[in-house]
Amino acid sequence: MLGGALPLLRLIGGTAKDLAPIVLIVAFFQLVVLKQGIPNIVDMTVGLLLVMLGLAIFIQGLEMALFPIGESLANAFARKGSLMWLMVFSFGLGFGTTVAEPALIAISGEAASTMARAGAIPDSELSRGNYATALRYTVAVAVGASIMLGVFRILKGWPIQWLIIGGYLLVVALTAVAPPEIIGIAYDSGGVTTSTITVPLVTALGIGLASSIRGRNPMIDGFGLIAFASLSPIIFVLIFGIAIQT
Repeated sequence: MLGGALPLLRLIGGTAKDLAPIVLIVAFFQLVVLKQGIPNIVDMTVGLLLVMLGLAIFIQGLEMALFPIGESLANAFARKGSLMWLMVFSFGLGFGTTVAEPALIAISGEAASTMARAGAIPDSELSRGNYATALRYTVAVAVGASIMLGVFRILKGWPIQWLIIGGYLLVVALTAVAPPEIIGIAYDSGGVTTSTITVPLVTALGIGLASSIRGRNPMIDGFGLIAFASLSPIIFVLIFGIAIQT
């Protein structure tokens, strides 16, 4: 029993080291710069301990479940040799994990409220809800499509830099014609899509797939799917803004 607890204790110690700089910075500015005491120090200490425990359990869960699941699925699809099902799974993985992402739900709702206050859409609950849902599903489709593209790149061995450069050139071109009120939302949407579930699963999928295909290097070909998942929502949301403007 003690042997099973030791890895968790080591993880808790590691998360404590990771959080230490944040705690020290906050304490320094609170005590030295602002010259104020720390309010509710008991509650904050308990909360900090819970954060460390939660991060440790989350990291342990990634290593025990999500990474092995992603790699095993990639190996199974590589052995099966079905491109169609691999593409369907890639899209479903990106779409499903993104559409339920809390950060995306939050930013979609905030974007809808801001657009309503600015007069870009009717200021009603129905209009705000429809706008937020449309924006959320646009981003989810974008991530699903980007994972498909990233997996296809691994299969074909295409250099990632040319796809990324081409994608950002398209972003620049779309930015020039997109309505100003959608540009900031589009750029932010690229960051909120990489959730705590999407990142480990997609990374494990890429590494597992690159490891299973002869001639592919996991270090060179296995990474990069997250870059596509961050880039494609910007493109899709800019197109979304142009479409609803016309």
